[in-house]
Formats: sequence, C-alpha cells, structure tokens
Amino acid sequence: MCLAIPGRLVAITEGEGFDRRGTVDYDGARQEVALAYLPEAKVGDYVLVHVGFAMTLLDTDEAERILRELRELEAG
Repeated sequence: MCLAIPGRLVAITEGEGFDRRGTVDYDGARQEVALAYLPEAKVGDYVLVHVGFAMTLLDTDEAERILRELRELEAG
C-alpha cells in the first residue's frame, strides 16, 4: 500500500512531455517531479506524487484538510 501526501507545486521548469518538471514542497521537504501527466498544473497547485511523477491535482481545500488531519495525528 502507498500513502500519498499532498504537496504544493512551488516551481516549474517548462518543457515538453517528460522534460516539464516541477518542485513540490512537503512542509519544507522538496522533491523534483515530472509533470508530464499534469500539463495543466501550475505553481500553487497541490498534487499527489507517485514514484517521481505528479499524478493527481487536488482541490486546495481538500489538500489543506488532509494536511491538517495528518498534523493532528502526528501531534497525538
């Protein structure tokens, strides 16, 4: 099983297909990801990433709700 955590897209390197890449921020931890499957993604969007590919765009309210619940679980 895989748990995907919402991350906010903070930068995009324009390109075609697999050359279009972005930087996703997970509360300070950053990862470079491929944006080939989300050509509509833009800076500020929340995405779910699987094996280095942004696969799903999330609604901002939903992403922030998930992150809030994860922080509450962590706080115990």
